Amino acid sequence: MIKPDLDLLKDQKLARRLMGAFLASGRLPHALLFSGIGGSGKKAAAVAFAMACNCRAAEAKEMRASGKALWNGLPCGDCAPCRKILSGNHPDILVVDAGGNTIKIERIRRLCQDLSLKPYEGDRRIAVILDAPRMTPEAANALLKVLEEPPPETLLILTATQRSDLLPTLASRCHPVNFHPLSEGRIATILERRCGISADAAATLAAMAHGSLSRALALADSPADAAEWQHRREVVFSAAGLDHPDARISQPLTVALVFAERLSLEKAGIPETLEILQSLLRDTMVLHWRSGHVFNKDLIEKLQYASQHIHPDVLLAQMTAVQHAERDLTANVNPRLVLEKLMIELRDACDEKDRRHPL
Repeated sequence: MIKPDLDLLKDQKLARRLMGAFLASGRLPHALLFSGIGGSGKKAAAVAFAMACNCRAAEAKEMRASGKALWNGLPCGDCAPCRKILSGNHPDILVVDAGGNTIKIERIRRLCQDLSLKPYEGDRRIAVILDAPRMTPEAANALLKVLEEPPPETLLILTATQRSDLLPTLASRCHPVNFHPLSEGRIATILERRCGISADAAATLAAMAHGSLSRALALADSPADAAEWQHRREVVFSAAGLDHPDARISQPLTVALVFAERLSLEKAGIPETLEILQSLLRDTMVLHWRSGHVFNKDLIEKLQYASQHIHPDVLLAQMTAVQHAERDLTANVNPRLVLEKLMIELRDACDEKDRRHPL
């Protein structure tokens, strides 16, 4: 079970306020969809919310009624239900974790059967499906039946990176709760406390993490991984044509396709590579309009140069192409085909319109 880090959730003010309002009203939706980047606190929030719904602290009932829960004393973390949930032994809290694989229909069928039973100990049965887009189409359809006719005293919490990653029929039946990337200051503070590193090192890793605590912790645990991440970003920066934006159209298509082939051989690193590409394009767009936070601060001069030579319409088209590639990969489309298509679309976005309207 995931132990909620309350400091991690301090940045998610809107999500906390919404969940507190649910508790205060006493009328919880039958399904919630927590969406946001990995490492933004979705998993911890799901566990903390399950604890808040079942907390037996003396003041728990009063706090739920006032909406002061999450995280102003509730959940207490010390009562029997809280301790059981933290240890993963509460019979009414069910967690489905893909673990990097797909969630098959058999697992969802077992979950649906469990949800059909009345709570053993708690006020309600709560099922948390982590990385819900990893459900196979058959599993998603099986879950849809439960969402259409939810059993009483039951709450489903699904997590996903984006709402659009889920089948529309599933997403439409869940109340959305959005989680934003964490602030660099929050991540740096947590890194200093957990890893015992200096403030300067924590600030550097926090900037590299792009709002994801899990990524920051992974980089802190392995300096080699941090160096590999920086190298990968350099490669992506060049492959996207951001290092020479005024010459990217004349670059041979074969170069881009070779990059796609090479990347497809490292399947585990594809999602992170696409996240890096999306952040670079996003920063370039932000710098064009001279507003907003920049993730890749150490590349700001290069990104500023790119922003002066790439039309924002081109950047928007390229960002959309990356989103489509991420969606296709989630749907188990052949990675090499997805990446080759992406590289072609990135190139095609740099059309004559961009050259006719230099910035």
